[in-house]
Parts: sequence; structure tokens; C-alpha cells
Amino acid sequence: MIYILRNSQQFGPYDENTLLTYVNSGQILIQDRARDSVTNEVTTVDKVLKRGGLKPCVAQSGGLMSQLRQIGKELIVPASSLRQHQWLQDKRLLMLSLVGLAPLAVMYAPVPKLLIFYAVSLYFACIWGLFFYYLFKTAQVSAWTTIKLFFITQIGIFIIISGLQKLNLFYIFTEAPFPLSWVGYVLGVGVTEELAKALPVYFLARRAREPLIPQTLVFYGLMSGIAFGVFEGVQYQTTVNIKLDYSSAYFFNIARLTGLPFLHAIWCGIAGYFISFAQLYPKYRKALYVLAIAVPAFLHGTYDTFCGSLPGMIVALPVTLIGVVLLMTYLRKSADYQSHLRH
Repeated sequence: MIYILRNSQQFGPYDENTLLTYVNSGQILIQDRARDSVTNEVTTVDKVLKRGGLKPCVAQSGGLMSQLRQIGKELIVPASSLRQHQWLQDKRLLMLSLVGLAPLAVMYAPVPKLLIFYAVSLYFACIWGLFFYYLFKTAQVSAWTTIKLFFITQIGIFIIISGLQKLNLFYIFTEAPFPLSWVGYVLGVGVTEELAKALPVYFLARRAREPLIPQTLVFYGLMSGIAFGVFEGVQYQTTVNIKLDYSSAYFFNIARLTGLPFLHAIWCGIAGYFISFAQLYPKYRKALYVLAIAVPAFLHGTYDTFCGSLPGMIVALPVTLIGVVLLMTYLRKSADYQSHLRH
């Protein structure tokens, strides 16, 4: 005798001929799990019938047109649901449409090449943004605030980077041999760019109507970092990459459009974490604000120092992984760290 196991329920027992009858009627599937009542062996209905020399033959419910009529129009074209606009309530559908159809719209858009570059960068940023939204969002996260932060960051970065690059004298060391180049990338590039990304997150935290928990500001930091990645991605496409041969330009465009937003997001997420702690525990804010820039700048500058060559990537890639591990550890231990600062 055979028991049928389906959806955590057990049916039967049936002998093999009864089982065949149910299979032929479509009530039991040959892929269903079957358990022998004596040996307790679990296998499939298909193997049970084959061992018994029985061959299933599911009876068809009429011809093709008859089956289509029985299935019904609503199953094929759900007109009533479409008329009621129920599909607009399905966020998964809207996200799939955004991710899948946006490149086609950009491809044929009659706009200047610079805007095409920006749109492509924005496309990859949206993918990362949706990914981070579902991983890190909290009840305090606002979609409208996220969108405003994203575009305000880009405007602010354009203004700040243009000025701070000229003011930060450590930039000149980036052209020097190592280890002076590392100093230039950390204190010049790292500090300047991480400060540019962190400032919008800082002002958002200061203007908040309630104390923002660490994960909330980590999320906003991730969004600010993505915004910077878009800005830098366009810069690379219109300056460095455009001078390369086709194969190299194609590879570096994809790598930078997907990788840069992620890296900048992780680093600014760390900044957001320390900014949150500075707001929650103001008596330590000097040290926490310094850490909000120093830790990301160190990771950022160290990565930039070594990422320019294949041997250097042996150092650069672990540095990026360290950033991810640090951020996730910070969040996981957030309650413990807050308890430590309270006492």
C-alpha cells in the first residue's frame, strides 16, 4: 500500500491499481512523493508505477479547441482584473518593468550622448537601489526622502568635488610613488569624496523629526553612495573610457557602472552608521564624525591605490570585501555598541 505525500499532508493508503486510476484522472501526479506503508521508503509515484509494470495515461479533456474553451478567456486574458487596474498594485510587476524595459527606452531616446551615459548609469543605480531597499529599509525610510537625497547628493557632489579637489593639497601625492600615492589617495581622494557623500546624510539626520536608528542612516548612506557612483560613472564614460578601444571601453563601462555604485554605497553606508551614532550619542560626536569620514576614506583610498593594475587587485579586492564585512558586522552588533555607549 502506498501513501501520497503532498504539501505536508498525507493521503491514502492506495494499492497500485487505485493509484494508477487517480493518476489517469489527473488527481495524483507522477511527480508526487510516495511512501511505502511497509518499508517507509519514499520515492515518486512514477517509480512506484514503473516497478509494478503499470503505465499511466492521463485522459485528455477533449481536443485543443475544447480545452481552450474549458480553460476560459479570463485565464488567458484577465480582462476584469486589467479593467480594475489591479496590476498597478503589484510592485513586483512595476519593478520588473522598470528593470527590463528601461534600457530599451534609453536605446531609442533622441537625446544627447551625455544624457544617454547618465541614463545608463542611472539604470544600474536603480538596480542597486532596489536591492538595498529590500535588504536595509526600515519603518523610518521614506521613498520620497530617498529620491530627494539621491538627486540632491548628485548636485552637491558636482559643486563640492569641483571646489574641494582644488583645495585639498593631498591630491598632488596621487601621482607620487608608493607609499606617498597611498597618502594622496586616502587623505586627498578618499577624504574629499567621502565627505561629499556623507554631508547630505548628515544634513538629513540633523533635520529629521525623530532620532534615526543606525540601519535607517546606513540605508540613506547607501543611496548617497549610489548617487556618487552614477556621477563618477558618467565621468569615466565621457573622459577615460571613451578614449579606449571598443573591447576595453565595453568592459570598463560595464565594470564601472555596476561596481562603482556598489563600492561607493558600501563606504557611505559605513559613514551613515557613524553619523547615526553621533546623533544618538552626542557626547561622543566629535570622534564619531571623524570615524564617519576616516574609516570609509581609508578603505576608499587604499582601494584606489592598488586597483590600477592586475597585481594590485590582489590587495584591492580584499579591501572591498573588508568594507562589506565591516558594514554587516556594525549592523549586527549595533545593539551591543549602543549599550556600550549608553553605559
